[in-house]
Amino acid sequence: MKRFFRQCGKLMAAFTCVAIAIAMLAIPEMVSAKGNKKVGIQLYSVMDAVRENPKASIERLAGMGYKAFELVQWGGDTKVFGLPAEEFKALCDQNGVKIISTHSSIQEDTAKEDEIMQRWRQLFEIQKACGGKYFVIPSYNVDYTVKDVQQMCNYFNRVGKIAKEYGLKLGYHNHANEYKKLKDSDKVMWEYLVENTDPRYVCFEMDVYWCTKGGKDPVAYLKKYPKRIEMLHIKDEFVIGESGTINFEAIFNQFYKNGMKNYVVEIETPKALREKTNADGSKYTKEQIMNEMFVAAQKSAAYLTNAKFVK
Repeated sequence: MKRFFRQCGKLMAAFTCVAIAIAMLAIPEMVSAKGNKKVGIQLYSVMDAVRENPKASIERLAGMGYKAFELVQWGGDTKVFGLPAEEFKALCDQNGVKIISTHSSIQEDTAKEDEIMQRWRQLFEIQKACGGKYFVIPSYNVDYTVKDVQQMCNYFNRVGKIAKEYGLKLGYHNHANEYKKLKDSDKVMWEYLVENTDPRYVCFEMDVYWCTKGGKDPVAYLKKYPKRIEMLHIKDEFVIGESGTINFEAIFNQFYKNGMKNYVVEIETPKALREKTNADGSKYTKEQIMNEMFVAAQKSAAYLTNAKFVK
């Protein structure tokens, strides 16, 4: 009889393991939710879905293993995806997600200096309520001359000094164009920005994909400016790690060596997905596109969670 019960116990244990394995395959988003890595994501990646249903989107991303968010406040929006800052933060807190940064920008207008700075203060107040540490300018219109880029640097220094009053660090996010030389100098525009902004008030969020597309080596810049690049945008052609064109291992290793740790995944909707059609010839709906973006986000989270070089 004892042997019978022992055999039954072994069979039940085996059945339980198989059942768990099947469940994990049936719900792939839960696979990457394990571990203590603080994988982050820029919510721009699934912005339409977050706007439509913040609660469901946050829960879905958290279920994939994302533990940090970078927000988007286009045009200086005073709400966070339609919600008051405190309410959005509460949703994140409930799902174990920390807000570390936001993206927004206000173009300089020397004729409206006081008004512009007041608008910045309003945005900084919102980000402070979210609990973030960084406030990143995602892009900025400027002529690539020494004079104009220096004016841009001066503006960033002034704005960054105000950000510091709110316990925030102003950052700048690059695209590929910043790695061109200035029109009237041999200096690369992005390098000029780094070397002519005040490190007390301004840092840089390097988008490693756009840096590579701009013909530069992210690792070389991480070595050259180890204390200025405080955040990374981890981006690929689509799903992180699938193209094989970005040396993420070397990038992460140098970033950690520099003493930095904050990074977020950003996934841009590819043209092929925006133009994708169903079998009947109808264009993909916004919901269908967003679902594929969530799948890409899940695969990206799994890649980073399983990568030994990511802490």
